[in-house]
Parts: sequence; C-alpha cells; structure tokens
Amino acid sequence: MTAAASVLSGGLILRPTTAELAAQLEELQRTCFPTLDDAQRFKAPHYRKHVELFPEGQFVVLDHDRVVAATTTVRRHFDFAEVGHTFADVFAGGWLTSHEPDGPWLYGLDIGVHPAYRRRGIGTALYAARHDTVRRLGLKGQITAGIIHDYGTVKHRMSAEEYYRGIVDGSIVDATLSMQLAVGFEPRGLLPGYVNDPGCDNYSVLLVLPADRPVRQG
Repeated sequence: MTAAASVLSGGLILRPTTAELAAQLEELQRTCFPTLDDAQRFKAPHYRKHVELFPEGQFVVLDHDRVVAATTTVRRHFDFAEVGHTFADVFAGGWLTSHEPDGPWLYGLDIGVHPAYRRRGIGTALYAARHDTVRRLGLKGQITAGIIHDYGTVKHRMSAEEYYRGIVDGSIVDATLSMQLAVGFEPRGLLPGYVNDPGCDNYSVLLVLPADRPVRQG
C-alpha cells in the first residue's frame, strides 16, 4: 500500500510518484544535479519503470501540476562490514534492478528539490515520507550516500577526509551533507568514487537513519 498525499506549507502536495510525471522528473534531475554525469541521471522511461517496480518508495512534491521535488528509493540488504559500493551499483543503469523486494533497508538514491523551492523544509518532508515507508513496511531504517556537495571548490587545499571531519564536527557547513546530519542521519564514513560528479570530486558519505530514530525538523 502506498502512502496518502499530504499538504506542505504553501499548499504544496507531497504524494507518491505516478507515471505521467516522468518527463517532469527527468527535467528536475537535470536542474538539481547539473554537474552529475548524464549517464547517472534518471530519465523518463526509468521513472515509469520505478512506479511499476516499487511504488511505495517513490515520492514527488507538486506545486499545482508542477513537479518541484522528488525522491527515488529501493529496498536492499546491506552488510555494514562491507560498506564500499558505488552509485552505479545501486542505480543499475537507472532501472533499479538492484531493488530487493525482501530487503530490510530502504536505500535512498536521491532527493532533488528545485532551486527556487529550497530552504522551505521540502527535503526534510521527503525524508520523513521515506521514514514513514520504513515504518509501514517494518524495515530497519534508511540508508543513503550523501555527496559532499561543496568539496570540489576546496579540494585544492584540503583532503576529503579533512573536509568530512569538519562537517561532522560542525566547523564546516556543506550544502547537502550538513542538512542530512541535521535531519538525523548518522555518518558511517567516506565513499570515494561513489558518483561521477566533479562538484563533490566523486565523494559521498554513507549515512544511516535507523527506524527507531525520528526525522528531525529543521
């Protein structure tokens, strides 16, 4: 059973993704992830397949009929003793064939919010919708890999490890990872070579939000 729609501030609607929104979702990917390798962006045919494959795990936010935010997830088994993996491993060419219907973890591949709608709590609302799915399906929690969004601009003067430690201790604010930590995700270490994106110098950070932890509001 998929989640019901909910109303966010400003009258925005958060609801499960449906196939007719696929073209808008493809456009949103290009807008939200401009430096990501195009081969690692979802396209309209992928989104239509996601709705068939795992409808409970896909969400959009609408401003009237316009898609302004979205998230894509799969279910996965996960061995925390072997955390090294890449976006390509889970992305599976965009088709989400990595989805394991009996997987105990909800793996979030992305959250994208249109730049004109950022800093309005929409990303947090999408994380909360994902957490409702975790609890409704009796899963262990959410896993995601948060890119260190701003690292590419400072990589000439500090290592990725130094940048990561600075975010965790609060001395550095990163546009993506700092927000995810504020929501409640626990960092479990760097994932070098996770994505093909010069903006983060291809680095991400493994993040976990157990089912018994709340999504904190910003």
